[in-house]
Amino acid sequence: MVIPGEAPFFGLTAASTAAAPSRCRILLVDDDDAVRRTLPHVLAEDGRRFDDCASIAEAIARLERTRYDLILLDYRLPDGSGLDLLDWLANAQREEAVVVISGEDAIDAAIGALRRGADDFVRKPYHVAQLQRAVHSALHKARLERTNHAMGQRLRRSERLHRYLVESAPDFIFTLNPAGLFTYVNPRVESMLGYAREQLVGRPFSTVVFNDDLPRVEVLLRNALAGQGTGQSQEVRLRRHDTATAQPGNALVTVALNTIAIQTRDGERDAAPPEGVYGVARDISERKRAEEIITFQAYHDQLTHLPNRILFKDRLELAIAQAQRRGGLLAVMFIDIDRFKLVNDTYGHAEGDHLLRGIAARIKQTLRKGDTLARLGGDEFTVLLPDIAQPEDAEIIAQKIQRALGEPFALRHGNFLATVSMGISVFPRDGEVAELLTQHADIAMYQIKRAGKNGFRFFDPDLNAHYRERITLENDLRGALTNNEFLLHFQPQISLSKRRVVGMEALLRWQHPTHGLIGPTSFIPVAEEVGLIGDISRWVVDAAAAQLAHWQGLGFADLRLSVNLSSQDFDRDETIDRVADCVTHHQLKADRFDVEITESVMMRDTADVMARIQRLRTCGVGISIDDFGTGYSALGYLQKFPVSSLKIDRSFVHGLQAPGANPIISAITGIAHGFGLHLVAEGVEHADQAARLQRMGCDIMQGHYFCEAVCADTAEQWLTDAERLLPRPAPASRQPGAT
Repeated sequence: MVIPGEAPFFGLTAASTAAAPSRCRILLVDDDDAVRRTLPHVLAEDGRRFDDCASIAEAIARLERTRYDLILLDYRLPDGSGLDLLDWLANAQREEAVVVISGEDAIDAAIGALRRGADDFVRKPYHVAQLQRAVHSALHKARLERTNHAMGQRLRRSERLHRYLVESAPDFIFTLNPAGLFTYVNPRVESMLGYAREQLVGRPFSTVVFNDDLPRVEVLLRNALAGQGTGQSQEVRLRRHDTATAQPGNALVTVALNTIAIQTRDGERDAAPPEGVYGVARDISERKRAEEIITFQAYHDQLTHLPNRILFKDRLELAIAQAQRRGGLLAVMFIDIDRFKLVNDTYGHAEGDHLLRGIAARIKQTLRKGDTLARLGGDEFTVLLPDIAQPEDAEIIAQKIQRALGEPFALRHGNFLATVSMGISVFPRDGEVAELLTQHADIAMYQIKRAGKNGFRFFDPDLNAHYRERITLENDLRGALTNNEFLLHFQPQISLSKRRVVGMEALLRWQHPTHGLIGPTSFIPVAEEVGLIGDISRWVVDAAAAQLAHWQGLGFADLRLSVNLSSQDFDRDETIDRVADCVTHHQLKADRFDVEITESVMMRDTADVMARIQRLRTCGVGISIDDFGTGYSALGYLQKFPVSSLKIDRSFVHGLQAPGANPIISAITGIAHGFGLHLVAEGVEHADQAARLQRMGCDIMQGHYFCEAVCADTAEQWLTDAERLLPRPAPASRQPGAT
């Protein structure tokens, strides 16, 4: 309201305070073109407008020209990290909400972003619903903060205007006599508390004060009458009038109450005692609700309303401090839902959210009153168990959680039986700080995942050492190709009837700069897990094809060379293309370069796998089934797949003396001969094994009895002088089991 004849305060007019259209400008900062193209479509809503840029410099240039409601910020950018832009925003005192999107696994990245003012941190890979919730939450929070800020401005303006607008003021303005009775109330009391003005005049101020707040109000009034506490404000709760009973009711209004003594008319402060108290009560209920919502959102998960990571850490640190003072124990549980992705992928994220809420509710029912259940995000939960008498108490809680999840959850499309994997760490045995206890519980949980899920286990210090070694191995493995640390060894395949080398198996080795020569079983599973197997397989193919071309150039035209590929290589075309290109480039003879596959590849039996194997055969590459007979071999697969070779697994060779072993090898030999396949027995270590295999119809074999895997130069010696290097055959009378 503007006083007639006065200039508008702060330049505000009715037009300027009218509600603006609901528009939202969002700046997307990401160096990935695909992300910048797709996110505006994924996050599109009425009123939202998107701008994008690919670097921090471009973002700053846009921000200097334009104000935005929200910034979606990638953590890693070409000219710095997202933290640099957060620092710029802080220095520039900007108010844009920020959601950081990152592929960083380390918790330090999220902590750094949140400490610099980011409203949320979304880790890649993320679900679209997760990002949409983060954007909605950040925009909602920003709107609440703007509302709160605007409300504060309105309250401050009312303080300057109340001398002129007492009768129409938005605040409850009143005066009291020295006995605390109302002598005046403005009309605002009717809308704020439901009283008619005449109902309160002559009645004590305590009539409208909530009982629990009376002592503070009495002190405030005494200080005002004594000339003390001028300008001080108290948040108090006033009771609304119940029209049905004509008495103060239970509905409460939170106000900011200011009181000041009413001095004598001549203004002489010490001439006479105050004539009463002048008070202003401002309704701050809306602001309090906004503050409560903002605070709740900052420390709670929006889906389950459980404490989030920040609040959980605060409570854990407090529990640790209390346990240290008392010399007590506490436990931290890290819980991960098994097969949760299956629910999201099969039934959708809405059903996944429903399942998360249901699991959270059941877990919470198993906990004690002082325990804390928190959701870290996704399908991960943590539990704080303070004041336990012994570690076994945590085990009892874990068993209760398993029993609570024993009944299936009713989803829209049917029932789903949820199980969880739980890791447990105990203070102070497994750590004395919050981060370490949570990390160790996470490590223990991951071990349960690897062991088959649906269980729990306590942290073991050996696990931590194993994970540190694993991380070190991963880091070293990433540099092995660049540093040229891989090499091939070759194990000769001997024809006993011809007494010469007819084939070689190329075996990968890693010449580690610290640990020396490492076999593939120690690092290939890690390479498959971290996504390096494709590059390693292509290196193996290149090196093996070049070596075979070299030996064929020396005159060993009929020599066969086999390489091992990972089953993951048959999920992509790059490695298959590389094999075909190498065979063509080195002009290798058909069926002399073999690729060994496991029976698990055949079991997948998909059109893509079949097409890639057929392409290898078309370009002259042989297909050898490694460890034949140990898995799910079937004659149907031999007919369906264009197989050229079989390898008898070493377990059958080692068990030649065991009952039933001979018929299995005889059957495999018969299959190979019947299908016209090349046959090799591996793992031959003794002369009697070689003799038995030869009598069963297997002529070609490899193993330590002949030669272990050796470097290329030594393998070449076997090619040129195998007759001398081969062990002499034992006389027939000395062969065990000879007839």
